[in-house]
Amino acid sequence: MKTIFITGASSGIGRQLAVDYARKGHWVVACGRSRDKLSKLTEQFENMQMCLFDTTDREQVTQAIDSLSVIPDIWILNAGDCQYVDDGILKSDVIRQVMDANFMGTVHCLEAIQSVLKPGHHLVMTGSIASVLGLPRAAAYGASKAALHYLFRSLQQDWKDRGLVFSFIMPGFVQTPLTDRNSFPMPMRIPVEQASRSIIRGIEFKQAYIYFPRRFTWIIRLIGLLPFEWQRSVVNRFVQS
Repeated sequence: MKTIFITGASSGIGRQLAVDYARKGHWVVACGRSRDKLSKLTEQFENMQMCLFDTTDREQVTQAIDSLSVIPDIWILNAGDCQYVDDGILKSDVIRQVMDANFMGTVHCLEAIQSVLKPGHHLVMTGSIASVLGLPRAAAYGASKAALHYLFRSLQQDWKDRGLVFSFIMPGFVQTPLTDRNSFPMPMRIPVEQASRSIIRGIEFKQAYIYFPRRFTWIIRLIGLLPFEWQRSVVNRFVQS
């Protein structure tokens, strides 16, 4: 049995991961901001505990990590948010909010756990395949996930002698409360249960990158290899179709 630490466990992928790991018999630390949602989740399992904090609040994160009675074996830093830039009008408060949730929230967690990480611990971050391409309306979300990916790659170098295992999750569209808000087509969107299975399998096999759904993410990755002008042309054709 392992101890699994999951941020963003109140809903979506994080919640499904918490449920699936608990069902496998692991001890799960389900983290999030919603006391009501986490209470309803954790009361279903004897091997799951609630850890209530907001990742964007550095002090809350530090206090939460310090209060852990058992140091987790797997750290899944999954909490995040998505907001769009409409009509090409940049709003710094929107971009700051998304960056705080998707990037700085993860930074706060990494800062808090860095002193307790041990050889063999598995560090997992959730990015997005959207960060591979320049997509319309995604300036805030895509930039935050691209920044997170760079942070991940840099830490792989800086912490290479610590004996840690690193994984970066690159999902396509997954059916969650977050994507349910979208009003545009979401090709090859998969159920959250399928996403959770892909992540757990990728973590089990210690994959550095966990892509799903496979066909969709391969298409995006291939487009991402094209020259930037060609990428823009392909994206424009897709958006207009």
